[in-house]
Amino acid sequence: MMREETVFGPIHSRRLGRSLGINLLPTKGKICNFDCIYCECGWNRDGRGDTVLPTADKVRTDLENKLMDLMLAGTRIDSITFSGDGEPTLNPEFARIIDDTLFLRDAYCPDAKVSVLSNASRAHVPEVFEALRKVDNPILKIDAPTDELVARINQPAPGYSLARVVEALEKFEGNFILQTMFLKSKDFDSSSPEVLEGWMKIVRHLHPRKIMVYTIDRPTPEQGLTAFTVDEMTALVKPLLAEGFTIDIKGKEQ
Repeated sequence: MMREETVFGPIHSRRLGRSLGINLLPTKGKICNFDCIYCECGWNRDGRGDTVLPTADKVRTDLENKLMDLMLAGTRIDSITFSGDGEPTLNPEFARIIDDTLFLRDAYCPDAKVSVLSNASRAHVPEVFEALRKVDNPILKIDAPTDELVARINQPAPGYSLARVVEALEKFEGNFILQTMFLKSKDFDSSSPEVLEGWMKIVRHLHPRKIMVYTIDRPTPEQGLTAFTVDEMTALVKPLLAEGFTIDIKGKEQ
């Protein structure tokens, strides 16, 4: 599902409420350093028709115009959310765009949160880390507990290191939201001991302020994927719930 605008919505988000989206990637293509088997935007190879990234100036102009329209219409939003067609931190002006967005949020809708959905692969880059620290909701992904298992579900670009991601996330000192996809494929199962136990060990180590556990809800590029129910996911994370972790569990919408 490609976003055809740099600023889109607001839409209803399972996790963030009424969300105004910002796509820092091409409006008719996809750029990502992951190629997740469940990505609603499809495979990377099918999104190469457009490689133009929006500039910080364009994002600021488009966002201010949209926020002005929403304010005049009396439309409330819960979150300004960086998502879009790929990994938002790949935009080279990401840090400046975050600063601009925080300024405009304060001016037009100070009650809204600023959220970033990221695969965390560039959280170790100093300017990316500092920008993520500024937003209300840095929502950072770990789907699997080893590089080999990450390769099965996320298919990252060469050079990815889960250990480097964990080291970067340690610097948030728990002030971030961990996002994890639960699903089954022909060679990956979030409920298997090798995935679940290793993932819970990372959770306990990083101790995020909140965990978002969710499952597939839209068509996926890889066929034959199986979603989990809310009850199934709740049972799987029961040890963490018993330990006092805050976990938001979202199943397939009816």
